[in-house]
Amino acid sequence: MTKREMNLRVFERMEVPQVFFQPRIEWWYWYNKNRGTLPERYRRMSLLELFDDLDVSIRYISYFTGIPGPVKPRYSNKVKIKEKIDGQRKLIITETPKGNLITEQGLSSEQQWRIMKYPIQNDCDIEKAIWLFENTTFTFVKENFKKGDEFFGERAEPQFFLPRSGYQHLALYGMGLENLIYALADVPEKVERLMQAIDNSYDAFYEGIISYGKVRIVNFGENIDGNIVSPHYFEKYCIPFYQKRSEQLRRAGIYTHIHIDGSFRPLLKYLRDLPFDGLEALTPLPQGDVSLEETKEAIGDKILLDVIPAILFLPDHPMEELQECVERIVELFYPRLILGVSDEVPPPGDIERVRYISQYCRDYRHYQR
Repeated sequence: MTKREMNLRVFERMEVPQVFFQPRIEWWYWYNKNRGTLPERYRRMSLLELFDDLDVSIRYISYFTGIPGPVKPRYSNKVKIKEKIDGQRKLIITETPKGNLITEQGLSSEQQWRIMKYPIQNDCDIEKAIWLFENTTFTFVKENFKKGDEFFGERAEPQFFLPRSGYQHLALYGMGLENLIYALADVPEKVERLMQAIDNSYDAFYEGIISYGKVRIVNFGENIDGNIVSPHYFEKYCIPFYQKRSEQLRRAGIYTHIHIDGSFRPLLKYLRDLPFDGLEALTPLPQGDVSLEETKEAIGDKILLDVIPAILFLPDHPMEELQECVERIVELFYPRLILGVSDEVPPPGDIERVRYISQYCRDYRHYQR
């Protein structure tokens, strides 16, 4: 059975011949490759060759087709966007009839652009953003999906991240958490209009996925953290969005999972009833704030993706600690499990620990006999 077949069968809740292992090693590879610190064995390997050498599955096509993969915003002719770069500072200026929205970014030590100042700073900016999303249509780029599909081959069922809910988009990109919380307290009606405009801009995207007919599994790449969204706001703004969009996909036979990591104890009571087939990256102790046993109790019969704390791949954590954790995860969650790292192997991590787990997963059924 191929890895692609196993990947889908887990979501179909059918039997697979081994524990399915799908670690995210992309960041480990690129970080070390760019710094010349890849171990000797891997220095001549491409990322795809590394996955094959470790005999593990891949998950996301965006790493291979360009972020954000098959997701692309298209703007009406009214929208004008300019960029100005001055050394390590970049301004993204979006012109609207109500004035400009300006995002300020800075260049990080990893040579990545990071938001330094959010575009939405006040009530007037909210009105500008509403206009922008009313003139924005997200589309599904099937050519990018096909490219990723062909690249993956039988290594996995190709997946990608869906655009974020209105709340998470504003918290992470549009306003920042502090501005968002103040705005929800001061002008909730305006913020809710903006969230609705964001949601509406996704309509064509979801219709495109469904009409294409070849997408089988997708991820709501929300990066939910209990420190970013309170239970009240999660219930009021996030869950209704998830119910609406996941039901669209479910009717089309598409499986879904959501990315939740960091602190999630405040949201435990919601996990069992979330409208997804799986939960990705729920990170247990000693890195997260919930034990494996508490997670098991909270998620019901949902599929769990990842789980192994990333810190256990660091050399200063004994190998025995990782072994015990992996065995306990498999004991608790297999067969409704896609084993991986919560959520990525860290750049200083020992990649040979990935190889060890890969072998363990292949041998698991043998050990059970």
